[in-house]
Amino acid sequence: MKRFLVQYRNSKFRRFIRKHGKYAPLLFFIGGFLFDVLTLGRIDRTYDLVMLCLHMTNLSITLYLYNLADDGTWNNTFLERFEEYFPLAIQFFFGALSSAYVIYFSRSVSLSKTVSFFLILMVLLVANEFLKQRISNKYLQFSVYFFLSFTFFAFMIPVVTTKMSPQVFFISGFISLGCTLALIILIYVMSPSTRREIHIGKLLSLIISIYAFINLFYYFRLIPPVPLALDEGIVAHYVEKKGDTYTVAYEKNDTFIFWRDHRTKFSFKPNENVYIFSSVFAPTDLEKSILHRWKWFNEESLEWELVEDIGYEIKGGRDDGFRGYTYKNNIWPGQWKVEVITTEELVLGVIDFEISIDENLEPVNMVERKF
Repeated sequence: MKRFLVQYRNSKFRRFIRKHGKYAPLLFFIGGFLFDVLTLGRIDRTYDLVMLCLHMTNLSITLYLYNLADDGTWNNTFLERFEEYFPLAIQFFFGALSSAYVIYFSRSVSLSKTVSFFLILMVLLVANEFLKQRISNKYLQFSVYFFLSFTFFAFMIPVVTTKMSPQVFFISGFISLGCTLALIILIYVMSPSTRREIHIGKLLSLIISIYAFINLFYYFRLIPPVPLALDEGIVAHYVEKKGDTYTVAYEKNDTFIFWRDHRTKFSFKPNENVYIFSSVFAPTDLEKSILHRWKWFNEESLEWELVEDIGYEIKGGRDDGFRGYTYKNNIWPGQWKVEVITTEELVLGVIDFEISIDENLEPVNMVERKF
Protein backbone atom coordinates (compact mmCIF):
# COMPACT_ATOMS: atom_id res chain seq x y z
CA MET A 1 0.00 0.00 0.00
CA LYS A 2 2.85 2.40 0.91
CA ARG A 3 4.44 1.80 -2.45
CA PHE A 4 1.16 2.68 -4.16
CA LEU A 5 0.85 5.91 -2.16
CA VAL A 6 4.41 6.96 -2.99
CA GLN A 7 3.73 6.33 -6.67
CA TYR A 8 0.49 8.29 -6.43
CA ARG A 9 2.16 11.32 -4.76
CA ASN A 10 4.79 11.38 -7.49
CA SER A 11 2.45 10.55 -10.36
CA LYS A 12 2.27 12.62 -13.54
CA PHE A 13 -1.50 12.81 -13.11
CA ARG A 14 -1.22 14.55 -9.73
CA ARG A 15 1.44 16.94 -10.98
CA PHE A 16 -0.68 17.73 -14.03
CA ILE A 17 -3.78 18.42 -11.91
CA ARG A 18 -1.88 20.74 -9.59
CA LYS A 19 -0.14 22.56 -12.42
CA HIS A 20 -3.35 23.04 -14.41
CA GLY A 21 -5.78 23.28 -11.49
CA LYS A 22 -7.49 26.24 -13.15
CA TYR A 23 -8.68 24.06 -16.01
CA ALA A 24 -9.14 20.76 -14.17
CA PRO A 25 -12.89 21.25 -13.42
CA LEU A 26 -13.54 22.01 -17.09
CA LEU A 27 -11.66 18.86 -18.13
CA PHE A 28 -13.65 16.76 -15.66
CA PHE A 29 -16.86 18.37 -16.86
CA ILE A 30 -16.04 17.57 -20.50
CA GLY A 31 -14.96 14.09 -19.47
CA GLY A 32 -18.28 13.40 -17.78
CA PHE A 33 -20.19 14.74 -20.77
CA LEU A 34 -18.22 12.77 -23.38
CA PHE A 35 -18.37 9.62 -21.29
CA ASP A 36 -22.17 9.62 -21.43
CA VAL A 37 -22.41 10.71 -25.06
CA LEU A 38 -20.19 7.80 -26.13
CA THR A 39 -21.65 5.12 -23.89
CA LEU A 40 -25.34 5.78 -23.19
CA GLY A 41 -28.02 4.50 -25.53
CA ARG A 42 -31.51 3.60 -24.29
CA ILE A 43 -32.76 4.24 -20.80
CA ASP A 44 -33.93 0.65 -20.19
CA ARG A 45 -30.63 -0.94 -21.23
CA THR A 46 -28.89 -2.67 -18.33
CA TYR A 47 -25.64 -0.81 -18.94
CA ASP A 48 -27.38 2.59 -18.89
CA LEU A 49 -29.28 1.75 -15.71
CA VAL A 50 -26.11 0.58 -13.98
CA MET A 51 -24.14 3.66 -15.04
CA LEU A 52 -26.86 6.08 -13.91
CA CYS A 53 -27.10 4.29 -10.56
CA LEU A 54 -23.30 4.41 -10.17
CA HIS A 55 -23.21 8.11 -11.04
CA MET A 56 -25.93 8.89 -8.48
CA THR A 57 -24.43 6.68 -5.77
CA ASN A 58 -20.89 7.97 -6.28
CA LEU A 59 -22.12 11.58 -6.27
CA SER A 60 -23.85 10.99 -2.92
CA ILE A 61 -20.75 9.37 -1.42
CA THR A 62 -18.43 12.09 -2.73
CA LEU A 63 -20.64 14.87 -1.36
CA TYR A 64 -20.49 13.20 2.04
CA LEU A 65 -16.71 12.84 1.90
CA TYR A 66 -16.20 16.40 0.65
CA ASN A 67 -18.36 18.05 3.29
CA LEU A 68 -16.64 16.21 6.13
CA ALA A 69 -13.15 16.96 4.83
CA ASP A 70 -13.16 20.50 6.31
CA ASP A 71 -13.54 18.98 9.78
CA GLY A 72 -10.34 16.98 9.42
CA THR A 73 -12.33 13.75 9.48
CA TRP A 74 -10.04 12.12 6.92
CA ASN A 75 -6.75 13.29 8.43
CA ASN A 76 -4.20 10.48 8.74
CA THR A 77 -6.41 8.18 6.68
CA PHE A 78 -6.17 6.82 3.17
CA LEU A 79 -8.77 9.35 2.02
CA GLU A 80 -6.71 12.38 3.08
CA ARG A 81 -4.52 12.03 -0.01
CA PHE A 82 -7.54 12.33 -2.29
CA GLU A 83 -9.31 15.28 -0.65
CA GLU A 84 -8.18 17.71 -3.36
CA TYR A 85 -9.97 15.57 -5.94
CA PHE A 86 -13.37 15.52 -4.21
CA PRO A 87 -14.53 18.78 -5.90
CA LEU A 88 -13.39 17.43 -9.27
CA ALA A 89 -15.30 14.19 -8.71
CA ILE A 90 -18.42 16.17 -7.83
CA GLN A 91 -17.91 18.18 -11.01
CA PHE A 92 -17.60 14.98 -13.03
CA PHE A 93 -20.77 13.40 -11.62
CA PHE A 94 -22.77 16.63 -11.94
CA GLY A 95 -21.67 16.80 -15.58
CA ALA A 96 -22.28 13.10 -16.24
CA LEU A 97 -25.79 13.09 -14.77
CA SER A 98 -26.95 16.35 -16.33
CA SER A 99 -25.55 15.36 -19.75
CA ALA A 100 -27.24 11.95 -19.48
CA TYR A 101 -30.57 13.65 -18.84
CA VAL A 102 -30.01 16.02 -21.76
CA ILE A 103 -29.35 12.99 -23.99
CA TYR A 104 -32.56 11.24 -22.89
CA PHE A 105 -34.74 14.35 -22.79
CA SER A 106 -33.58 15.43 -26.24
CA ARG A 107 -35.28 12.34 -27.65
CA SER A 108 -38.58 13.47 -26.14
CA VAL A 109 -38.51 17.22 -26.60
CA SER A 110 -40.01 18.89 -29.64
CA LEU A 111 -40.42 22.61 -30.29
CA SER A 112 -43.34 22.71 -27.89
CA LYS A 113 -44.00 23.90 -24.38
CA THR A 114 -42.00 21.01 -22.91
CA VAL A 115 -38.82 22.57 -24.25
CA SER A 116 -38.69 24.81 -21.17
CA PHE A 117 -37.70 21.94 -18.88
CA PHE A 118 -35.17 20.76 -21.44
CA LEU A 119 -33.63 24.24 -21.44
CA ILE A 120 -33.27 24.08 -17.65
CA LEU A 121 -31.22 20.91 -18.07
CA MET A 122 -29.14 22.55 -20.79
CA VAL A 123 -28.48 25.56 -18.56
CA LEU A 124 -27.53 23.23 -15.72
CA LEU A 125 -25.20 21.34 -18.04
CA VAL A 126 -23.44 24.53 -19.21
CA ALA A 127 -23.50 26.22 -15.80
CA ASN A 128 -21.81 23.17 -14.33
CA GLU A 129 -18.54 24.48 -15.79
CA PHE A 130 -18.81 27.56 -13.56
CA LEU A 131 -19.63 25.63 -10.37
CA LYS A 132 -15.92 25.25 -9.75
CA GLN A 133 -15.98 28.79 -8.39
CA ARG A 134 -18.76 28.02 -5.92
CA ILE A 135 -18.62 24.28 -5.40
CA SER A 136 -17.98 24.96 -1.69
CA ASN A 137 -21.37 26.67 -1.42
CA LYS A 138 -23.42 24.03 0.35
CA TYR A 139 -26.75 25.59 -0.59
CA LEU A 140 -25.77 25.30 -4.26
CA GLN A 141 -24.37 21.80 -3.82
CA PHE A 142 -27.52 20.35 -2.32
CA SER A 143 -29.88 22.26 -4.61
CA VAL A 144 -28.20 20.84 -7.73
CA TYR A 145 -27.98 17.44 -6.07
CA PHE A 146 -31.71 17.37 -5.33
CA PHE A 147 -32.66 18.48 -8.85
CA LEU A 148 -30.52 15.73 -10.36
CA SER A 149 -31.81 13.20 -7.84
CA PHE A 150 -35.44 14.04 -8.63
CA THR A 151 -34.78 13.66 -12.34
CA PHE A 152 -32.93 10.38 -11.71
CA PHE A 153 -35.88 8.79 -9.92
CA ALA A 154 -38.36 10.23 -12.44
CA PHE A 155 -36.47 8.20 -15.06
CA MET A 156 -35.74 5.14 -12.98
CA ILE A 157 -39.04 4.33 -11.23
CA PRO A 158 -41.13 4.03 -14.46
CA VAL A 159 -38.43 1.85 -16.04
CA VAL A 160 -38.24 -0.50 -13.05
CA THR A 161 -41.98 -0.69 -12.40
CA THR A 162 -43.03 -0.51 -16.11
CA LYS A 163 -45.71 1.92 -14.95
CA MET A 164 -46.13 5.55 -15.87
CA SER A 165 -48.69 7.83 -14.23
CA PRO A 166 -48.96 10.96 -12.08
CA GLN A 167 -48.87 8.72 -9.01
CA VAL A 168 -45.57 7.18 -10.14
CA PHE A 169 -44.14 10.66 -10.73
CA PHE A 170 -45.15 11.84 -7.25
CA ILE A 171 -43.72 8.67 -5.68
CA SER A 172 -40.45 9.35 -7.52
CA GLY A 173 -40.41 12.85 -6.07
CA PHE A 174 -41.03 11.63 -2.52
CA ILE A 175 -38.24 9.06 -2.78
CA SER A 176 -35.84 11.70 -4.08
CA LEU A 177 -36.88 14.16 -1.38
CA GLY A 178 -36.40 11.53 1.33
CA CYS A 179 -32.94 10.52 0.06
CA THR A 180 -31.79 14.12 -0.22
CA LEU A 181 -33.03 15.09 3.24
CA ALA A 182 -31.41 11.98 4.73
CA LEU A 183 -28.04 12.92 3.18
CA ILE A 184 -28.33 16.55 4.34
CA ILE A 185 -29.23 15.58 7.89
CA LEU A 186 -26.43 12.99 8.04
CA ILE A 187 -23.84 15.56 6.92
CA TYR A 188 -25.30 18.20 9.21
CA VAL A 189 -25.04 15.91 12.24
CA MET A 190 -21.55 14.62 11.37
CA SER A 191 -19.96 17.91 10.30
CA PRO A 192 -19.46 20.85 12.70
CA SER A 193 -18.18 23.02 9.82
CA THR A 194 -21.43 22.40 7.91
CA ARG A 195 -23.46 23.44 10.95
CA ARG A 196 -21.50 26.70 11.04
CA GLU A 197 -21.90 27.39 7.32
CA ILE A 198 -25.59 26.76 6.78
CA HIS A 199 -28.92 27.40 8.43
CA ILE A 200 -30.69 24.05 8.29
CA GLY A 201 -34.13 25.67 8.07
CA LYS A 202 -33.06 27.81 5.11
CA LEU A 203 -31.56 24.82 3.30
CA LEU A 204 -34.63 22.62 3.88
CA SER A 205 -36.89 25.45 2.69
CA LEU A 206 -34.79 25.71 -0.49
CA ILE A 207 -35.07 21.98 -1.16
CA ILE A 208 -38.84 22.01 -0.55
CA SER A 209 -39.16 24.99 -2.93
CA ILE A 210 -37.35 23.08 -5.69
CA TYR A 211 -39.61 20.10 -5.02
CA ALA A 212 -42.70 22.31 -5.38
CA PHE A 213 -41.25 23.97 -8.50
CA ILE A 214 -40.75 20.64 -10.30
CA ASN A 215 -44.24 19.45 -9.36
CA LEU A 216 -45.64 22.74 -10.63
CA PHE A 217 -43.90 22.11 -13.95
CA TYR A 218 -45.46 18.65 -14.05
CA TYR A 219 -48.93 20.03 -13.21
CA PHE A 220 -48.75 22.48 -16.12
CA ARG A 221 -47.39 19.71 -18.38
CA LEU A 222 -44.06 21.42 -18.91
CA ILE A 223 -42.05 18.23 -18.34
CA PRO A 224 -41.62 15.77 -21.21
CA PRO A 225 -43.16 12.36 -20.41
CA VAL A 226 -39.87 10.51 -20.04
CA PRO A 227 -38.98 7.70 -20.39
CA LEU A 228 -41.28 7.88 -23.44
CA ALA A 229 -39.83 9.51 -26.55
CA LEU A 230 -41.19 10.38 -29.98
CA ASP A 231 -38.75 8.88 -32.49
CA GLU A 232 -40.73 9.68 -35.66
CA GLY A 233 -43.64 11.95 -36.50
CA ILE A 234 -44.71 12.28 -40.15
CA VAL A 235 -47.72 13.63 -42.02
CA ALA A 236 -48.27 11.22 -44.92
CA HIS A 237 -50.43 10.51 -47.96
CA TYR A 238 -50.88 6.90 -46.98
CA VAL A 239 -49.70 4.34 -44.48
CA GLU A 240 -49.91 0.62 -45.09
CA LYS A 241 -49.02 -2.20 -42.73
CA LYS A 242 -47.97 -5.62 -44.03
CA GLY A 243 -46.81 -8.08 -41.46
CA ASP A 244 -44.48 -6.22 -39.15
CA THR A 245 -43.57 -3.53 -41.68
CA TYR A 246 -45.16 -0.11 -42.12
CA THR A 247 -44.87 1.56 -45.53
CA VAL A 248 -45.25 5.34 -45.29
CA ALA A 249 -45.61 7.57 -48.38
CA TYR A 250 -45.04 11.26 -47.77
CA GLU A 251 -43.65 14.44 -49.29
CA LYS A 252 -40.01 14.64 -48.27
CA ASN A 253 -38.52 17.91 -47.11
CA ASP A 254 -35.48 19.63 -48.57
CA THR A 255 -32.20 18.13 -47.38
CA PHE A 256 -31.05 21.26 -45.55
CA ILE A 257 -34.13 21.12 -43.27
CA PHE A 258 -32.60 18.33 -41.23
CA TRP A 259 -34.85 18.65 -38.16
CA ARG A 260 -38.05 17.57 -39.99
CA ASP A 261 -38.41 14.83 -42.58
CA HIS A 262 -41.76 15.80 -44.17
CA ARG A 263 -42.87 18.95 -45.96
CA THR A 264 -45.23 21.13 -43.95
CA LYS A 265 -47.23 22.09 -47.06
CA PHE A 266 -49.48 19.09 -47.70
CA SER A 267 -51.05 18.71 -51.15
CA PHE A 268 -54.52 17.38 -50.37
CA LYS A 269 -57.07 16.14 -52.89
CA PRO A 270 -60.75 15.77 -51.97
CA ASN A 271 -61.81 12.32 -50.71
CA GLU A 272 -58.24 11.40 -49.76
CA ASN A 273 -57.00 10.67 -46.26
CA VAL A 274 -54.40 12.55 -44.30
CA TYR A 275 -52.29 10.18 -42.20
CA ILE A 276 -50.18 10.86 -39.13
CA PHE A 277 -47.54 8.20 -38.52
CA SER A 278 -45.66 8.15 -35.24
CA SER A 279 -43.09 5.92 -33.60
CA VAL A 280 -42.86 6.17 -29.81
CA PHE A 281 -40.00 4.66 -27.83
CA ALA A 282 -40.93 3.15 -24.46
CA PRO A 283 -38.95 0.95 -22.07
CA THR A 284 -39.45 -2.81 -22.25
CA ASP A 285 -42.88 -4.00 -21.04
CA LEU A 286 -44.17 -0.48 -20.36
CA GLU A 287 -47.70 -0.15 -21.74
CA LYS A 288 -49.32 3.20 -22.32
CA SER A 289 -52.17 4.86 -24.19
CA ILE A 290 -51.11 7.47 -26.75
CA LEU A 291 -53.33 10.11 -28.35
CA HIS A 292 -53.06 11.95 -31.63
CA ARG A 293 -54.77 15.26 -30.91
CA TRP A 294 -55.79 16.86 -34.21
CA LYS A 295 -56.07 20.67 -34.07
CA TRP A 296 -56.92 23.35 -36.64
CA PHE A 297 -56.00 27.03 -36.40
CA ASN A 298 -59.06 29.30 -36.68
CA GLU A 299 -57.84 32.51 -38.30
CA GLU A 300 -60.98 34.39 -37.21
CA SER A 301 -60.65 33.67 -33.50
CA LEU A 302 -56.84 33.28 -33.75
CA GLU A 303 -57.05 30.12 -31.64
CA TRP A 304 -56.30 26.45 -32.09
CA GLU A 305 -59.50 24.42 -32.12
CA LEU A 306 -59.62 20.79 -31.03
CA VAL A 307 -60.96 18.66 -33.89
CA GLU A 308 -60.54 15.11 -32.60
CA ASP A 309 -58.55 12.87 -30.25
CA ILE A 310 -57.65 9.49 -31.74
CA GLY A 311 -55.76 7.04 -29.55
CA TYR A 312 -54.02 3.69 -29.57
CA GLU A 313 -52.04 1.53 -27.16
CA ILE A 314 -48.27 1.16 -27.24
CA LYS A 315 -45.97 -1.41 -25.65
CA GLY A 316 -42.29 -0.74 -25.09
CA GLY A 317 -39.21 -2.73 -25.97
CA ARG A 318 -38.59 -2.03 -29.65
CA ASP A 319 -35.39 -0.09 -30.39
CA ASP A 320 -37.01 2.12 -33.03
CA GLY A 321 -40.21 2.63 -31.08
CA PHE A 322 -43.77 1.34 -31.18
CA ARG A 323 -45.33 2.33 -34.49
CA GLY A 324 -48.88 3.49 -35.07
CA TYR A 325 -50.96 5.88 -37.13
CA THR A 326 -54.24 7.74 -37.30
CA TYR A 327 -55.96 9.41 -40.25
CA LYS A 328 -58.77 11.77 -41.22
CA ASN A 329 -60.57 12.52 -44.47
CA ASN A 330 -62.87 15.25 -43.22
CA ILE A 331 -60.24 17.91 -43.71
CA TRP A 332 -60.40 21.58 -44.66
CA PRO A 333 -57.72 24.11 -45.68
CA GLY A 334 -55.53 25.91 -43.20
CA GLN A 335 -52.87 25.38 -40.54
CA TRP A 336 -53.06 22.05 -38.70
CA LYS A 337 -51.08 20.33 -36.01
CA VAL A 338 -51.24 16.94 -34.35
CA GLU A 339 -50.00 16.70 -30.79
CA VAL A 340 -48.69 13.28 -29.79
CA ILE A 341 -49.63 13.11 -26.11
CA THR A 342 -50.25 10.74 -23.23
CA THR A 343 -53.65 10.37 -21.59
CA GLU A 344 -52.37 12.79 -18.94
CA GLU A 345 -51.86 15.26 -21.83
CA LEU A 346 -48.07 15.29 -21.51
CA VAL A 347 -46.62 16.22 -24.89
CA LEU A 348 -44.19 13.90 -26.67
CA GLY A 349 -44.10 15.97 -29.83
CA VAL A 350 -46.04 18.16 -32.26
CA ILE A 351 -46.44 17.54 -36.00
CA ASP A 352 -47.26 20.74 -37.92
CA PHE A 353 -48.55 20.98 -41.47
CA GLU A 354 -50.60 23.19 -43.78
CA ILE A 355 -53.45 21.81 -45.88
CA SER A 356 -53.97 23.09 -49.43
CA ILE A 357 -56.96 21.60 -51.26
CA ASP A 358 -56.72 21.58 -55.04
CA GLU A 359 -57.51 18.72 -57.45
CA ASN A 360 -54.72 19.92 -59.72
CA LEU A 361 -52.06 19.89 -57.00
CA GLU A 362 -49.58 17.05 -57.18
CA PRO A 363 -47.45 15.86 -54.26
CA VAL A 364 -43.90 17.21 -54.27
CA ASN A 365 -40.88 14.95 -53.84
CA MET A 366 -42.95 11.89 -52.84
CA VAL A 367 -41.01 9.07 -51.21
CA GLU A 368 -41.86 5.71 -49.66
CA ARG A 369 -40.15 4.67 -46.46
CA LYS A 370 -40.43 1.45 -44.52
CA PHE A 371 -40.47 1.32 -40.74
